[in-house]
Amino acid sequence: MTEGFLLPWTGPLVHGRLLRRYHRFLADVALDDGRTVTAHCVNSGSMEGLVVPGARVWLVPAPGAHRKLAFTWCAMELDGVALGVDTVLPNRLVRAMLEARALPFFRGYDEVLPEFVHAPGSRVDFRLESKRGVHDVEVKNCHLVYPDGRGYFPDSVSERATKHLDLLAAEASPRHRATVLFVVQHPSVRSVRPSELHDPAFAAAARRAAEAGVRFRALRTAATPDGVRVLGSVPVDLAPYALDEMRAWRAERRGTSGWERPPKVR
Repeated sequence: MTEGFLLPWTGPLVHGRLLRRYHRFLADVALDDGRTVTAHCVNSGSMEGLVVPGARVWLVPAPGAHRKLAFTWCAMELDGVALGVDTVLPNRLVRAMLEARALPFFRGYDEVLPEFVHAPGSRVDFRLESKRGVHDVEVKNCHLVYPDGRGYFPDSVSERATKHLDLLAAEASPRHRATVLFVVQHPSVRSVRPSELHDPAFAAAARRAAEAGVRFRALRTAATPDGVRVLGSVPVDLAPYALDEMRAWRAERRGTSGWERPPKVR
């Protein structure tokens, strides 16, 4: 069953408060035990509205003896809601679910091939194979949820994501199925939209892909002390929509988005 599936954290959670995010991939955190550490911020995007100094953050010990940073920033709490921020986690979650046959809409396939090269210079997150054909699955992390309860992807221009959609659309056929699967790391989301405000090219590509036969699905998840739990599916809405409210919401979050950049050397 999709609902209730749990992906455990890779290590014991360590709690603290965010001090700052800088150089895109670094975050200073004041731990509850009094230490201040620099954690790896896997999320390379703007993290719109999430870079809130003083917010409660969850870290996990970084795997591997050769990591320079001892912790990875995996989740946080905002307005009483725990949500995930690790953009690598959705692929790990979907892989675990595929291998456990826990995604009903992807059952019936004999093989799961991660990071499959399906076009020159491009990989799809998962290729599923069976006697009846193949099914390519592209996973997209979504954490931007606006006050309307909808998740929006991407939160900044992503030429790579648009390229992925165009490739899936070009391949789609009765024996070569394709699905874009959004994993929303926010428990309050009620549907997902391609963000015309942040990346109109991606939104247009999503509609072209749907017309070509690409399916769009989304999972709603919650960060818990034990791991990331799947709460079920939510719909993906590809219809056009007005942008006025979105512009206002983005403007309100401008001060808690992005990262500190180093001063330019002259």
